[in-house]
Amino acid sequence: MRYDLVIFDNDGVLVDSEPISNRLLAAYLTELGHPTSYEESLRDYMGAAMHRVHDLVEERTGQKLPADFDDVFHARVFAAFERDLEPVAGAVGLLEKLAADGVPYCVASSGSHERIRVGHRKTGLDRWFDDGRVFSSQDVGRGKPAPDLFLYAAERMGVAPQRCVVVEDSPLGVRAANAAGMDVYGFTAMTPAERLAGATQLFGDLDELADLLV
Repeated sequence: MRYDLVIFDNDGVLVDSEPISNRLLAAYLTELGHPTSYEESLRDYMGAAMHRVHDLVEERTGQKLPADFDDVFHARVFAAFERDLEPVAGAVGLLEKLAADGVPYCVASSGSHERIRVGHRKTGLDRWFDDGRVFSSQDVGRGKPAPDLFLYAAERMGVAPQRCVVVEDSPLGVRAANAAGMDVYGFTAMTPAERLAGATQLFGDLDELADLLV
């Protein structure tokens, strides 16, 4: 292995949640009087912590989102996850291989701990992620593109940043990994390659990733 730790983003990399959550986010913002398309939600919010939604809406409109916005949105997302969420194709095989080969890995997500856990339980990925391998932007305060979350995960896992590789599918995540001084592999399944131009390497299928990490 050329790395001592693989840090996975969660949404869109391990669990196929981005289409679900961004459709719901676009619909909810539109319902509240902030017209947003699915494509605009992906462009502006994919890979971001919830505070970015609040910040951008207020910056653009001068209006604050309702105090219960996060609670209502997450209730809708979790209900949809229970119905529809699946692991990203290739995620199960990749995690099986990393575990079998003894490769250290963890997840570092802009989502809340509750969101990560709900998604992992529904998809069966929880068997590979005990509490010591799960890190959320809740743990650090500032989400991506700040490097704080990735640096925190590396510190907790006992690995120097330059020995880590991040697996990301969002421009915000790529920027965060770059700022943390880590290599980053950009997953182009949902994101055009040009939007991940800062990545160390690009790939389009999780089945390719194990060989790329060697």
